[in-house]
Amino acid sequence: MARAAWAAWLLVLLCGGAWTPPRILVSAATDANDVTALNTLFTSLNSPGQLQGWKASGGDPCSESWQGITCSGSSVTAIKLPGLGLSGNLAYNMNTMDSLVELDMSQNSLGGGQQIQYNLPNKKLERLNLAGNQFSGAVPYSISTMPKLQYLNLNHNQLSGDITDIFSNLPSLTTVDLSSNSLTGNLPQSFTSLSSLKTLYLQNNQLTGSINVLANLPLDDLNVANNRFTGWIPNELKKINSLHNRRKSPGQHSNGNNNSSSGGSSGIGAGAIAGIIVSVLVIGAVVAFFLIKRKQRKGTIPEHYEQRQPFNSFPSNEVKEMKPIQEATTVEVESLPSPAAVSLKPPPKIVRNQSFDDDDIASKPVVKKSNAAPVKATVYSVADLQMATDSFNMDNLIGEGTFGRVYRAQFSDTKVLAVKKLNSTVLPSQSSDDFYELVSNISKLHHPNLSELVGYCMEHGQHLLVFDFYRNGSLHDMLHLSDEYNKPLSWNSRVKIALGSARALEHLHEICSPSIIHKNFKSSNILLDTELNPHISDAGLSNFVPDAEFQASDQGSGYGAPEVDMTGQYTLKSDVYSFGIVMLELLTGRKPFDSSRPRSEQSLVRWATPQLHDIDALDRMVDPALKGLYPAKSLSRFADVVALCVQPEPEFRPPMSEVVQALVRLVQRANMTRRMLDGEEASRRPDDQDHEFA
Repeated sequence: MARAAWAAWLLVLLCGGAWTPPRILVSAATDANDVTALNTLFTSLNSPGQLQGWKASGGDPCSESWQGITCSGSSVTAIKLPGLGLSGNLAYNMNTMDSLVELDMSQNSLGGGQQIQYNLPNKKLERLNLAGNQFSGAVPYSISTMPKLQYLNLNHNQLSGDITDIFSNLPSLTTVDLSSNSLTGNLPQSFTSLSSLKTLYLQNNQLTGSINVLANLPLDDLNVANNRFTGWIPNELKKINSLHNRRKSPGQHSNGNNNSSSGGSSGIGAGAIAGIIVSVLVIGAVVAFFLIKRKQRKGTIPEHYEQRQPFNSFPSNEVKEMKPIQEATTVEVESLPSPAAVSLKPPPKIVRNQSFDDDDIASKPVVKKSNAAPVKATVYSVADLQMATDSFNMDNLIGEGTFGRVYRAQFSDTKVLAVKKLNSTVLPSQSSDDFYELVSNISKLHHPNLSELVGYCMEHGQHLLVFDFYRNGSLHDMLHLSDEYNKPLSWNSRVKIALGSARALEHLHEICSPSIIHKNFKSSNILLDTELNPHISDAGLSNFVPDAEFQASDQGSGYGAPEVDMTGQYTLKSDVYSFGIVMLELLTGRKPFDSSRPRSEQSLVRWATPQLHDIDALDRMVDPALKGLYPAKSLSRFADVVALCVQPEPEFRPPMSEVVQALVRLVQRANMTRRMLDGEEASRRPDDQDHEFA
């Protein structure tokens, strides 16, 4: 085309005519990720006809001027669709819109009682307005990953539960409106980090506790009316502009709510103050009563441990099916919160940093070593283990991790075991009492999918643990270090490994009392026996290593949950996230983090998550080593479980018991399909039926 145009120009010049140079049109196609996300959003909104120009597949939103879409170059920078009567939900892959600065979907009918999608845009988002919809569940955890967020409006939805600590890394946030929901619990401590916050609307919820965390914020507008707060209004808040005449908040249409506070500068009215005074008097009377009772019982009943609320409490469904504590105690269990919501001061003898699973259950007294059950494990001498490992020769080294090195030990009776030589970081005080406590704890862990303790050695200051040796090595080696002599894992074997591993975690989380957080769950800690049954190693060792040690070793591994990276604290739900990453390894055959791949594919979870609900993309993601030998429906259900486990918000991840049930159903359906296919095959060959039942 260009050559023809210039030829025409030359011809005009030769003929003595005037000529205007041709215009060269440059296509400004929209970024492919943005197009895909908007296509998915259109479908998630039930393909509404009122969105002019929008399509379920393809298109060019920027050049075609799709309604509500603003672009800069080829990138979508804003989606503004307020008050259009839209239904449905947000798209699951909106986190791929790396240039989006504003998302306004307010005053619609989105959600339909469902939670806000967890994969919200996060890299450049400055304004998020989902007010006046029908979203339920908690305030989304993904907000914590939006470092440039300035404006957040979620008012007039159906949000419930506690406001979790998601505000620690939001230095630019100036406006937060969570009013007119059903939020409960105390205000999160991370509110104190909002150094730019000017406007905060929390009215018309069921929030409790004090408002002291707001005292030092640079607030201009504050409304906390119609909640259940207690205590006094900090002096710093009394200087804030009064909201008692305001009926509307940003992004919110007139709603008729009366937020008056009769002159209270922070929205707390005279009635609320009177209620506070009455509450103080009642509390004083209750305290006096218990002091009198305590004096009467002094000398006969030991004092209870002081209770404290942990930084993040777990949902109650994480502690169901717990075995009752067997030891006798004078504490009445019925009068206490659930075990996951209570933590105790550690025994004074043990000096180490605490994590969630270090916290004991309130009804369990401190057990002295002399009262502990005897350890049912073989006691080895240092000489025995030196001989079996050839003095811990490097030729016998089979692994090295957070807790220490593991050696292959060949005994004279042809038995092969694995010996773990603990690092000094596991037992910094080198205390034999601490080591015996560790041995006692892990010797009680019995499950077919756990690597159980065989023996131990604590001679001459040495601390060694002895476990069964598994000849097929670890799942990590099987997936990532296979050579031409090893067969790739079949699809059925992968599902079997996932189910067995899930059952092991379920045992630690929901059967053990108190619950045990693994903290170090990854494919290299899943050992495989000759029948490819999984056995989880390192269970129970996490109690003796500070969370900071784990976080340091976890950095960049690809297994760490988002909240661990932010807070440094591990929970049951961070184990669930790590399990989801292992499932992704099984599905794709890829490492959780692989620097040798293109930048967009280095993080397995970031690359895979947006594709988990796309059947075609899912087929392309599957480990090539499977060579297409897998049932499509089984693969899809497997991916559904992965998507639940790796959600960024911990409160949205299922407990391991639900993960186990989902994988069991997957296996049962596969077996049922197999039996049906076998039956059809048999009906085609009637001569073989007698042989089949023989």
